[in-house]
Amino acid sequence: MINRLRRYIPVLDWGRTYDRRAFSNDMIAAVIVTIMLIPQSLAYALLAGLPPEAGIYASIAPIILYAIFGTSRALAVGPVAVVSLLTASAIGQIAEQGTAGYAVAALTLAFLSGGFLVLMGVFRLGFLANFLSHPVIAGFITASGLLIATSQLKHILGVTAQGHTLPEMVFSIVRHLSETNWITLVIGVTSTGFLFWVRKNLRPTLKTLGTPALLADILTKAGPVAAVVATTVAVWLFGLADGGVKIVGEVPQSLPPLTMPGLSPDLISALLMPAILISIIGFVESVSVAQTLAAKKRQRINPDQELIGLGAANLGAAFTGGYPVTGGFARSVVNFDAGAETPAAGAYTAIGLAIAAVALTPLVYYLPNATLAATIIVAVLSLVDLSILRKTWGYSRADFSAVAATIVLTLGLGVEVGVAAGVALSVMLHLYKTSRPHVAEVGLVPGSQHFRNIHRHEVETDPSLVTLRVDESLYFVNARFLEDLVQKRVTDGCDVRNVVLMCSAVNAVDYSALESLEAINQRLKDMDIGLHLSEVKGPVMDRLKRSHFIEEMNGRVFLSQYDAWRALAPCPSSKLSE
Repeated sequence: MINRLRRYIPVLDWGRTYDRRAFSNDMIAAVIVTIMLIPQSLAYALLAGLPPEAGIYASIAPIILYAIFGTSRALAVGPVAVVSLLTASAIGQIAEQGTAGYAVAALTLAFLSGGFLVLMGVFRLGFLANFLSHPVIAGFITASGLLIATSQLKHILGVTAQGHTLPEMVFSIVRHLSETNWITLVIGVTSTGFLFWVRKNLRPTLKTLGTPALLADILTKAGPVAAVVATTVAVWLFGLADGGVKIVGEVPQSLPPLTMPGLSPDLISALLMPAILISIIGFVESVSVAQTLAAKKRQRINPDQELIGLGAANLGAAFTGGYPVTGGFARSVVNFDAGAETPAAGAYTAIGLAIAAVALTPLVYYLPNATLAATIIVAVLSLVDLSILRKTWGYSRADFSAVAATIVLTLGLGVEVGVAAGVALSVMLHLYKTSRPHVAEVGLVPGSQHFRNIHRHEVETDPSLVTLRVDESLYFVNARFLEDLVQKRVTDGCDVRNVVLMCSAVNAVDYSALESLEAINQRLKDMDIGLHLSEVKGPVMDRLKRSHFIEEMNGRVFLSQYDAWRALAPCPSSKLSE
């Protein structure tokens, strides 16, 4: 019972060995991440179309719940740019920003996303995320980064602009350019330039000046805080709000409230599909970061338990005034680099954010929206990776097509269409590739017991024997392809007497493929040609023995392909094929 509890509540596992050294490292990491997270949380709430306090609230209870149920020692959970954009896109279609209905819809979206993730974790369905290919994910995140950066230009310019797609946003911004508030523009451009400089040059500069590495890291991560403080003081000191500079305004000075998501059937039906898409995207992004960081310390994570941890975090957000969350790449890397030893670092971060929610929120009253927009732009442009187009073009045109289509559809039709297209393209790409598996005709490498492709290597062959190496599991999508290939090979006017299917790469044979094998066997029997199998894996053979195929097969099953060659090719050709 204790072991099962440790499996589903990992804190019971790592908590047993928690010591003073781990506490010290976790506290240092928590301080650095908290400094980074305060302006980020406010900014991402703005991106999601929610009040700024929603970003803080979404970074408290969710982090604590993930620390209890998650398995990554370094993953930092909270609002992230892509999920914030997806939230705004989903909710913007059913409620108006600034209304109570919009906030309730955000809670409901977090609730549905959390419930979906927990169910996937309980039923161990984490493998489903593998159907979303990495190139498609990279394309979607790149397009989302461009959309997010473009959406924040209105705050940099101080204009009112609308739109959910790139053409709509650009057209709206251009149409309102004459309304640009020049003071806001100065604040926005200055903040953006400063934050880019901090990200690229501050740490090297500090190290050149002899600053200790830890202090240099803390000061670099505090760059957004410096921009927030400087611009807030400037707006307050010079009364810039009276000159049209839009500010955050009053932020409630309290801990996260107890909230209830909306449970009306109409609202749930409208948000169910967006919640599923947000869950999948969030999980893929989160587990990729978690696995990368875990590998650096020779640790491992449990993807199914990660689903439960992220689900619990989202359920926590739903009942504490937040919105959908996931593991963020930037803050997780910062958490890792700062020396976080356990998920307790996240809990300490949550405590720091709770203190900020109670004590520091009055200080952001004069914080200009342009500064938050600059924070978002600098953060998301690091996600943009257009080189994925060049890389996939050179490696696989099919992958390039999927990436390009995902980027174009996301930019042109919006994030929901883009992510749905990404999922569909990933599945279609997988089905296309496996529907036409690589099947090589092989021959014996002289002086060895190895068999290689007759079109790539100099090998011995026998005119009466055809050996086909099937390099894919056989299932309903590719079963007919194998039928047609075998039929074409044995009807080319040659004197074939035996066909061997070399199954060393076949991990499974489903019922549709079994029927195709039976059809191949019958056709070859009618042609007085033997059908044989070689190097069949144990689980595949176990499954075949449950049917009548082995008994009715017009040939034998060989342990190795060399055994089949010795038995069926008594007169190999002396001519070498290329």
